[in-house]
Amino acid sequence: MTTPDAKNDLHFYLQSARDALLWKLEGLSEYDARRPLTPTGTNLLGLVKHAASVELGYLGDIFGRPSGEPLPWLDEGAEPNADMWATADESRAYVVELYRRAWTHADATIDALALDTTGRVPWWPEGRDEVTLHHAVVRVIADTHRHAGHADILREHLDGAVGMNEGNDSMPPGDAAWWENHRSRLERAAREADRNA
Repeated sequence: MTTPDAKNDLHFYLQSARDALLWKLEGLSEYDARRPLTPTGTNLLGLVKHAASVELGYLGDIFGRPSGEPLPWLDEGAEPNADMWATADESRAYVVELYRRAWTHADATIDALALDTTGRVPWWPEGRDEVTLHHAVVRVIADTHRHAGHADILREHLDGAVGMNEGNDSMPPGDAAWWENHRSRLERAAREADRNA
């Protein structure tokens, strides 16, 4: 595989994850976009803020290409987990635009450097802190798709919306009654398996 093809593939999968993550915010109230939906506080806007921070770090800073974006939630002494939620003063528009600027910066890094370019990850253990751009991009793709999956589940719990993007929910056809029957069947199978274990 040639480098341009490899970069195109990486860009494609990274952008599809980015788009999916942002799509999960569409049509939601400020409350639903921000509210904690798991016992550990996972929330949709926080996932976007985190993804922006990851891109700026892994596809910028570690290759000597700082973005200049202020990220106070990552400063030394910042509150733990501060990159996983948006304060009331951090508007949805601010977080989304930060993420879009992170895309631009990350894409410029991918375009400017060879995939075998090495960088150093200061938050990794010394001696194991060197990484290639290829590895960093794959890591960011995996992280972003993982969080897009989280976002898909959170959004389904909020209003039933599911899928990778608008027009592609990746779900078999079925109305509410079909899905309730399907879910009941899975529940019965789980209980039977548990009894037989």
